[in-house]
Amino acid sequence: MRARKFTPVLASLAALATVMSLTACGSGSSSSSGAQGDADNAEITFWGWDSGGSMSKLIAAFEKANPGITVKFSSTGNAENTQTALANAVAAGKGAPDVVMLEDATVMQFAVTGDLVDLKQYGAADEADKFVSGPWNMLQYNGDPYGMPIDSGPEVLFYNKAVFDKAGVNADDIKTWDDYYEAAKKIRATGSYITNNSGSSMDYQPFTAQAAQAGAKPWTVDGDNITIDMNDEGMQKYTAFWQKLIDEDLVDTSIANWSDDWNRALNDGTIASLTIGAWMPVNLMSGAPDQSGNWRVMQLPQWTEGEDYTAEDGGSSLAISSQSTNQAAAYKFIEYMTLGDGAVTMSETGTFPALKSILNSDSFVDPDSDANKTTNEYFGGQNVNKILAEAAQRPVNTFQYLPYNSFAQTEYGDDISPAYTGKETLADAFKTYGEKLAEHGTQEGYTVTNKD
Repeated sequence: MRARKFTPVLASLAALATVMSLTACGSGSSSSSGAQGDADNAEITFWGWDSGGSMSKLIAAFEKANPGITVKFSSTGNAENTQTALANAVAAGKGAPDVVMLEDATVMQFAVTGDLVDLKQYGAADEADKFVSGPWNMLQYNGDPYGMPIDSGPEVLFYNKAVFDKAGVNADDIKTWDDYYEAAKKIRATGSYITNNSGSSMDYQPFTAQAAQAGAKPWTVDGDNITIDMNDEGMQKYTAFWQKLIDEDLVDTSIANWSDDWNRALNDGTIASLTIGAWMPVNLMSGAPDQSGNWRVMQLPQWTEGEDYTAEDGGSSLAISSQSTNQAAAYKFIEYMTLGDGAVTMSETGTFPALKSILNSDSFVDPDSDANKTTNEYFGGQNVNKILAEAAQRPVNTFQYLPYNSFAQTEYGDDISPAYTGKETLADAFKTYGEKLAEHGTQEGYTVTNKD
């Protein structure tokens, strides 16, 4: 493989120093050859975040079932910090953990540079049919798995029924994005917006999901060769649609996802719907408490009537660092967390599952379970998990992420946000974005073709 320039992310180094020092002794630079170690006796290091608050329980249960393996967990706080820590360990050539939790979109970045282990050698490829296709497809490089899904994020449409009713919109009539556009006009007439989009870096993931649903391939990766195409048929479809919403003031362009203003607008009804991942219910329940009983969820509108595509918006996975000298034991831990009892525990503590067996289980959609009762009450009595489980198993279009995904997300906010303030068209903004992605890829050592 061609040598690649590697520029580690330097933000938050102080917060990450503790994580690095905890594992520097446990993991040295090593290739996968001869690094399998003892599958039944090892101390493995694990970096990740603990959003469900169940990691200590999960690790204790794994160690009880595997008494020869000890798991040393270092909480990195969030996905960005984890990626930063791993990037710096890679640059240093030492200090990486055995097991690392990554957002699905960043796995490609470390797989391409050879810093993650191809899990096919441990039988991971044989497990493909056990997972829904959205997250599984995102973890493949050259047809082989470099991570195992711990959750998924199929896109669905969350909507405020009270606002829709006020506008005279029947959500059941929204089958296509054209129907969504007609609903947006009615909702705007009431003073609310159907949704928000400011083109910030926080809107990058919804962009990739909805563009993928439209069949767009703004970039493709084939080894060291990258093709950028911001003007393919799917991108034209996506861009024209959002340009229409911007031009007609049908989308709130002043509010970015995950901001305080965003939560306020969801809570007071001025933002009436979101197309976002299936992990969103708990965030709505905490961020928009005054709308309890009003929110509902439905399947994503389609670009062509009669289709039933969704798209993946988020998701996380577990991977093995190439520096690991305990890869066999590391994979045993990954199996437990993604295919075994650990996956069940995580689904019970708020993680939206990627395993078909959980999604199709009676317990997952049981409206009388304590967790489901609370969520369903907020959503006006809907059986929320039943709708989300169906979404997760809908077909998805194949979509790759760039091996410099963190740059792509940051640059997205820089280049695309001006189009949402009317300074230029979306088509021009994406043209600039494509040029910046191509330039960066070339600087990183890739052979990049930009189809202008």
